[in-house]
Amino acid sequence: MKKVLTLLLVAIVGSCSHVKTNNELRLVPLYRGEIKKEHEGTGKDWMISTQGRYSTTAGKKMFEMGGNAVDAATAISFTISVERPQSTGIGGGGFMLVKSPESKYPIAFDFREKAPYLAHSKMYLDKEGKVIPNKSLDGIFAVGTPGLVAGVIRAHQRYGKLPLSKVVQPAIELAEKGFKVYPELAIALEAKKDVLGSFPSSKKIFFKGDDVLKEGDLLVQKDLGKTLRAIAKNGSKGFYQGWVGKAIVSESKKYGGMITQKDLNRYEVKIRKPVQGSYKEYDIFSMSPPSSGGVHVIQILNTVENDNLGQYGPHHPKTIHLVSAAMQQAFADRARYLGDMDFVAVPIKELTSKSYAAAVRSQIPPAKAKKIKEVSHGIFSEHDETTHFTVADAAGNVVVSTQTINGWFGSGLVAEGTGIVLNNEMDDFATKVGASNLFGAVGGRNNLVEAGKRPLSSMSPTIVLEEGRPVLALGTPSGTRILTCVASVMLNYLEHGLDLWHSVAAVRYHHQWSPDEIRVDSPGFDGSVKSRLEDMGYQVNEKDLGCKVQAVSYERNGLHGVSDPRGQGMSYGE
Repeated sequence: MKKVLTLLLVAIVGSCSHVKTNNELRLVPLYRGEIKKEHEGTGKDWMISTQGRYSTTAGKKMFEMGGNAVDAATAISFTISVERPQSTGIGGGGFMLVKSPESKYPIAFDFREKAPYLAHSKMYLDKEGKVIPNKSLDGIFAVGTPGLVAGVIRAHQRYGKLPLSKVVQPAIELAEKGFKVYPELAIALEAKKDVLGSFPSSKKIFFKGDDVLKEGDLLVQKDLGKTLRAIAKNGSKGFYQGWVGKAIVSESKKYGGMITQKDLNRYEVKIRKPVQGSYKEYDIFSMSPPSSGGVHVIQILNTVENDNLGQYGPHHPKTIHLVSAAMQQAFADRARYLGDMDFVAVPIKELTSKSYAAAVRSQIPPAKAKKIKEVSHGIFSEHDETTHFTVADAAGNVVVSTQTINGWFGSGLVAEGTGIVLNNEMDDFATKVGASNLFGAVGGRNNLVEAGKRPLSSMSPTIVLEEGRPVLALGTPSGTRILTCVASVMLNYLEHGLDLWHSVAAVRYHHQWSPDEIRVDSPGFDGSVKSRLEDMGYQVNEKDLGCKVQAVSYERNGLHGVSDPRGQGMSYGE
């Protein structure tokens, strides 16, 4: 069903417990494009929102077999690695938050990729100290030690009920039987065909003859199916040791890379305490460093918490101005302070404090944009890539996970015989202080390459509680835009009282300090709003953000799931 959405009057009604019933009708610009019925779902017992139809179906099978939310999340992780090879995969890594009814707070699994032990801070610089173009993006030197398999299996061992062999089976079947190339995958294949075509191991999977597969062609990944069978039988050892591990190391040696068996043997999943904050009556839990996402989601919310933006509406110029200024400050602080906590001291307590937010807020002019030179980091005493899914059940089990191989098809290199697309996560390090990565984020000293270090990320899997009970769970792909998209949807839902569909479908905007602009997705701001922002001194750039939010909310009548209509995902519940 195709619906073209323009400016709509959205009634704020009491459809769920948190929604304010005394708000007036508001004009809210929404995403316009193809809206499918599978983008939204409701259920009494459980709910799944993912970026893939096969992945959602895999999660559904786990619940039908008597599994729980973590079984579903594990099945989704492996299946989406097959279904979205341009975005994620077992050659990558990510983060996961799990909230069980027995625990007061969620716990965080960090399975981010790590720099090889032979890596160093000058590996992407030439003799003159200049960044070597694309060395951190394409090929073997872009590859960090993968962590996804270890992390997902660690979470499943702790919380899952079903045998791993059953949980991985849907992914195996999808890889071996294949599926038709869908539009998003076709676009990514075309964009990366030169890199993919330069590696015989990649070309034999993603090409038909001398050109990449096109929309409607069948993508079969038999080698990946073989690797998944090894994982289903032997768990993490089936990936990091044995023939699969040897194949990854062999591929590295072939191209003069740095990954050795030592890197695979020593990879470890980190169990971390999520960053915690509050927004009015809600408790916010999100991913801690090496993700910058959770810290800065909370920082942005703190900065505008006392402005009562609900009285203006989500797209009022005042709202956009204050939130954009909060985003600017967050990215200035990100460049200075954020990095892997195992290597550098990150002032989480200070960055997420209400007092620091009040100081930031006091420096925001009432109706004037702050230019890049006017925004400096705080001083303390101390590509539409990636994927996200959300799973929840009526018992209060919640899983949010953001997973990635970084850019489209990561490094572009497949480890021969395994079907594993290797990540290009090394680009998320700072190649040198002040240099920008694939997403334009400015690199700081805390994020320079070091052996065994995890690169900085913006991934922000987030869970919201009220009096200990889940209210909202969400996350999204899209590089640096992740944290601002998550913050925007949370403000729409918690502050402005929009229902979950409109919270996700509403037009979103992003400001990351550098470049000095507000970036807004289609169809953009209302003309008068844009003019008022420009009068304040903002440059407004209408360009899609790439976010594909996957969200689940707990409401009076059950569970409500939304898979962002900007993508080709699916929400389903029973």
